[in-house]
Amino acid sequence: MLIVSDSQAKPITAHVLHSLYTEVMILADEARAYFERHQENDSIAPELAVSFSCESLKVTTRLMHSIAWLLSEKAIHSGELDEAQLKEHDRELGYAPASDQRLVDILPTQAQYLVSESEVIYDRLKRLSAQIQSEALQSKPFHHLMLDRLQQAF
Repeated sequence: MLIVSDSQAKPITAHVLHSLYTEVMILADEARAYFERHQENDSIAPELAVSFSCESLKVTTRLMHSIAWLLSEKAIHSGELDEAQLKEHDRELGYAPASDQRLVDILPTQAQYLVSESEVIYDRLKRLSAQIQSEALQSKPFHHLMLDRLQQAF
Protein backbone atom coordinates (compact mmCIF):
# COMPACT_ATOMS: atom_id res chain seq x y z
CA MET A 1 0.00 0.00 0.00
CA LEU A 2 1.63 3.26 -1.12
CA ILE A 3 0.86 6.81 -0.15
CA VAL A 4 2.32 9.45 -2.42
CA SER A 5 2.90 12.83 -0.85
CA ASP A 6 5.27 15.62 -1.89
CA SER A 7 6.54 13.37 -4.71
CA GLN A 8 7.83 10.79 -2.20
CA ALA A 9 6.40 7.28 -2.12
CA LYS A 10 5.69 6.07 1.37
CA PRO A 11 5.36 2.31 1.64
CA ILE A 12 3.34 2.38 4.84
CA THR A 13 0.36 4.39 5.91
CA ALA A 14 -0.06 6.31 9.15
CA HIS A 15 -2.64 3.72 10.21
CA VAL A 16 -0.20 0.83 9.70
CA LEU A 17 2.53 2.69 11.61
CA HIS A 18 0.14 3.38 14.46
CA SER A 19 -1.01 -0.26 14.56
CA LEU A 20 2.55 -1.58 14.58
CA TYR A 21 3.54 0.93 17.26
CA THR A 22 0.58 -0.08 19.43
CA GLU A 23 1.39 -3.77 18.99
CA VAL A 24 5.03 -3.25 19.98
CA MET A 25 4.13 -1.08 22.98
CA ILE A 26 1.68 -3.69 24.27
CA LEU A 27 4.27 -6.44 23.86
CA ALA A 28 6.93 -4.27 25.56
CA ASP A 29 4.61 -3.67 28.50
CA GLU A 30 3.83 -7.39 28.78
CA ALA A 31 7.55 -8.25 28.62
CA ARG A 32 8.51 -5.61 31.20
CA ALA A 33 5.87 -6.80 33.63
CA TYR A 34 6.67 -10.48 33.16
CA PHE A 35 10.46 -10.21 33.37
CA GLU A 36 10.30 -7.76 36.26
CA ARG A 37 8.01 -10.10 38.18
CA HIS A 38 10.18 -13.15 37.51
CA GLN A 39 13.64 -11.58 37.93
CA GLU A 40 13.04 -11.42 41.67
CA ASN A 41 12.16 -15.11 41.87
CA ASP A 42 14.86 -16.81 43.98
CA SER A 43 13.56 -20.28 43.24
CA ILE A 44 14.98 -20.28 39.70
CA ALA A 45 18.03 -22.52 39.22
CA PRO A 46 21.26 -20.52 38.61
CA GLU A 47 21.74 -21.80 35.04
CA LEU A 48 18.15 -20.97 34.21
CA ALA A 49 18.48 -17.54 35.85
CA VAL A 50 21.38 -16.65 33.54
CA SER A 51 19.46 -17.82 30.46
CA PHE A 52 16.40 -15.96 31.68
CA SER A 53 18.39 -12.73 32.11
CA CYS A 54 20.08 -13.05 28.72
CA GLU A 55 16.85 -13.68 26.88
CA SER A 56 15.02 -10.90 28.71
CA LEU A 57 17.75 -8.48 27.59
CA LYS A 58 17.45 -9.69 24.00
CA VAL A 59 13.67 -9.25 24.07
CA THR A 60 14.08 -5.76 25.52
CA THR A 61 16.69 -4.83 22.91
CA ARG A 62 14.50 -6.02 20.03
CA LEU A 63 11.50 -4.14 21.36
CA MET A 64 13.37 -0.91 22.11
CA HIS A 65 14.93 -0.88 18.63
CA SER A 66 11.48 -1.53 17.19
CA ILE A 67 9.93 1.33 19.17
CA ALA A 68 12.73 3.73 18.21
CA TRP A 69 12.45 2.81 14.54
CA LEU A 70 8.67 3.15 14.53
CA LEU A 71 8.85 6.55 16.24
CA SER A 72 11.34 7.82 13.68
CA GLU A 73 9.24 6.46 10.81
CA LYS A 74 6.19 8.18 12.29
CA ALA A 75 8.18 11.45 12.41
CA ILE A 76 9.27 11.01 8.80
CA HIS A 77 5.77 10.08 7.69
CA SER A 78 4.15 13.04 9.43
CA GLY A 79 6.68 15.50 8.00
CA GLU A 80 8.32 16.34 11.34
CA LEU A 81 11.71 15.86 9.66
CA ASP A 82 12.72 18.18 6.82
CA GLU A 83 14.78 17.09 3.78
CA ALA A 84 18.13 17.87 5.43
CA GLN A 85 17.24 15.93 8.56
CA LEU A 86 15.90 13.10 6.45
CA LYS A 87 19.24 12.80 4.61
CA GLU A 88 21.12 12.65 7.92
CA HIS A 89 18.64 10.24 9.44
CA ASP A 90 19.66 6.59 9.59
CA ARG A 91 16.52 4.73 8.61
CA GLU A 92 17.77 1.27 9.40
CA LEU A 93 16.41 -0.73 12.29
CA GLY A 94 19.04 -1.17 15.02
CA TYR A 95 20.78 -4.51 15.41
CA ALA A 96 19.40 -6.97 17.93
CA PRO A 97 20.94 -10.40 18.52
CA ALA A 98 18.89 -13.51 17.86
CA SER A 99 17.84 -15.70 20.72
CA ASP A 100 19.50 -19.04 21.38
CA GLN A 101 16.72 -21.54 20.80
CA ARG A 102 18.34 -24.11 23.13
CA LEU A 103 18.09 -21.59 25.98
CA VAL A 104 14.62 -20.44 25.01
CA ASP A 105 13.35 -24.04 25.08
CA ILE A 106 14.12 -24.35 28.80
CA LEU A 107 12.36 -21.11 29.75
CA PRO A 108 8.80 -20.98 31.08
CA THR A 109 6.05 -20.94 28.44
CA GLN A 110 5.24 -17.24 28.88
CA ALA A 111 8.92 -16.30 28.45
CA GLN A 112 9.08 -18.43 25.29
CA TYR A 113 6.01 -16.61 23.99
CA LEU A 114 7.57 -13.18 24.64
CA VAL A 115 10.84 -14.19 22.96
CA SER A 116 8.99 -15.55 19.94
CA GLU A 117 6.66 -12.55 19.57
CA SER A 118 9.54 -10.07 19.90
CA GLU A 119 11.41 -11.94 17.15
CA VAL A 120 8.35 -11.98 14.90
CA ILE A 121 7.70 -8.24 15.20
CA TYR A 122 11.41 -7.41 14.89
CA ASP A 123 11.70 -9.53 11.72
CA ARG A 124 8.59 -7.85 10.27
CA LEU A 125 10.10 -4.43 10.91
CA LYS A 126 13.46 -5.52 9.50
CA ARG A 127 11.77 -6.51 6.24
CA LEU A 128 9.83 -3.24 6.18
CA SER A 129 13.00 -1.24 6.85
CA ALA A 130 14.81 -3.06 4.03
CA GLN A 131 11.90 -2.34 1.69
CA ILE A 132 11.97 1.35 2.58
CA GLN A 133 15.75 1.49 2.08
CA SER A 134 15.45 -0.25 -1.28
CA GLU A 135 12.72 2.09 -2.48
CA ALA A 136 14.71 5.12 -1.32
CA LEU A 137 17.76 3.91 -3.26
CA GLN A 138 15.71 3.24 -6.39
CA SER A 139 14.29 6.76 -6.32
CA LYS A 140 17.74 8.42 -6.17
CA PRO A 141 19.46 9.51 -9.38
CA PHE A 142 22.57 7.51 -10.22
CA HIS A 143 25.03 10.37 -9.56
CA HIS A 144 23.63 10.81 -6.04
CA LEU A 145 24.17 7.12 -5.38
CA MET A 146 27.79 7.43 -6.47
CA LEU A 147 28.32 10.49 -4.27
CA ASP A 148 26.81 8.61 -1.32
CA ARG A 149 29.21 5.72 -1.89
CA LEU A 150 32.15 8.10 -2.03
CA GLN A 151 31.06 9.81 1.19
CA GLN A 152 30.74 6.47 2.95
CA ALA A 153 34.22 5.48 1.80
CA PHE A 154 35.84 8.49 3.44
